[in-house]
Amino acid sequence: MTNTLDRRTLLRMAGASAGTAVLAGATLAAGGPAHAADGAFRHGVASGDPLPDGVLLWTRLTPTAEAQPGSGLGPEVDVTWQVAADPDFTTVLAAGTQHTGPDRDHTVKVAVSGLAPATTYWYRLGHADGWSPAGRTMTAPPVDAEIDRLRLGVVSCANWEAGFFAAYRHLAERGDLNLVVHLGDYLYEYGSGEFDAGGTVVRAVQPSHEVLTLADYRIRHALYKTDPDLQSLHAALPWVITWDDHEVANDQWSGGAENHTPGTEGAFVDRLAAARQAYLEWMPVRTGVDGAIYRRLRFGRLAELSMLDLRTYRSQQASGTAVDDPGRTITGDAQMSWLKAGLASSNARWKLVGNPVMIARVDVGALPAWLLGPLGTLLGIPQNGAVLNADQWDGYNADRNELVDHLRATGTTDVVFLTGDIHTSWANEVTTRSTGQNNPAAAEFVVPSVTSDNVNDFLGLPAGNPLSALGAGLLRTTNPHVRWTELDGHGYGVLEVTRQRCRMDWYHLADRTRAASASRWVAGWSVGAGSAKLRKESAPLT
Repeated sequence: MTNTLDRRTLLRMAGASAGTAVLAGATLAAGGPAHAADGAFRHGVASGDPLPDGVLLWTRLTPTAEAQPGSGLGPEVDVTWQVAADPDFTTVLAAGTQHTGPDRDHTVKVAVSGLAPATTYWYRLGHADGWSPAGRTMTAPPVDAEIDRLRLGVVSCANWEAGFFAAYRHLAERGDLNLVVHLGDYLYEYGSGEFDAGGTVVRAVQPSHEVLTLADYRIRHALYKTDPDLQSLHAALPWVITWDDHEVANDQWSGGAENHTPGTEGAFVDRLAAARQAYLEWMPVRTGVDGAIYRRLRFGRLAELSMLDLRTYRSQQASGTAVDDPGRTITGDAQMSWLKAGLASSNARWKLVGNPVMIARVDVGALPAWLLGPLGTLLGIPQNGAVLNADQWDGYNADRNELVDHLRATGTTDVVFLTGDIHTSWANEVTTRSTGQNNPAAAEFVVPSVTSDNVNDFLGLPAGNPLSALGAGLLRTTNPHVRWTELDGHGYGVLEVTRQRCRMDWYHLADRTRAASASRWVAGWSVGAGSAKLRKESAPLT
């Protein structure tokens, strides 16, 4: 049975006399989208960055046998697209043609406009060989609409060689989500065997070497988009995405990366340009001036989502007293000004921030050496034992203080950071010296990795082992603003936003190395409107 929730239905559900709308999910047609393992549209379809009157559509066409990803071969072609009110495309509401060719790796991006707000649509793209699988997408509500609820799937850190993307399948099957937020590390740059599942390659990457060139990055993107669960989630919902470091290279900063050696791997500027070009070709993301991807999306008066780019403009990672240097930055001056102004001026109830790396402090001086080893790998703690998280906001204290002080000075409340990167699960209250321990400025929810190694994997122990549990307890003791953390699970988060609260639920996979892995609810934490104090929930969202 197909369930279409258009704006009229949404208004009726909430009660038109009350003047409110419920932004609720709609389920896919029975059986879900077909997987495009073969044929012209073998990499599936996707949509992203929904606006009240439009959305971005994406696909990749393989028009001829030689037009393989990264080949630079194949003809120039036109691709037809359609947007319809129903999954059978009996009522086509918008249509057009988009040109593509080897210069953009035969990818297609269409910015569709003129659509109705808060409406579910179906879309497909076509060529001489036929139509792509159908996708479903949703437009955002009007900017001033009174929305009662928004539900997001939240994910980060999907490493192909470390397992299967069952987390994406579980999100695609829920039927109650409006959007997927991906916080970075959509793919990894390593060669085969360099970063896998605790020393085991579950499925090998292509190309097998570390990706460096434009062709390499295109091939790696193409590989990821053959995953059936990734295709299902892209086809089920619009995504809002940002990049972190592994879309280029580990611990990237504005002028280089830890996993880049200029002497043997060429100029970093060339690698960066290749990675960015492939990313923008293969991902459903809008860009601004000079290709900037930090941007803001609005969901009525309920929520505004600011997506950050914390790699392009940042200073090189440092240690010691350099982390307090006001001349160093994680955001860059322009992005910081944009972020502060947007948060302070927003009239949305909730100000959500898509934040690729953790902003909450992590004090680790009292933790034992056995835990500092794997945590040092995940959090970027230098081997000399310095007590900082150098790749996160901990390595850029001046920027964090500037942002938090601005929130305090402007009376900006109801700010929630949605974070990925460190492969583990956290519920944090954001504090600095100026806020004190008991007066947090914001809340932060950190989602686990989809597949990438975490603490028990580095320790070579099963999930839920006593050492990991002890480590999580020590982290909370050392950092009372860390209300909850779990160091072993892989999976995803589900964020529910209502006028009264913002709540994250964490779900962990039974076994990331199995495509059919089950998942289970492990925790829920919420923050109430007007407060940055977190509260533990006793049961899953319904």
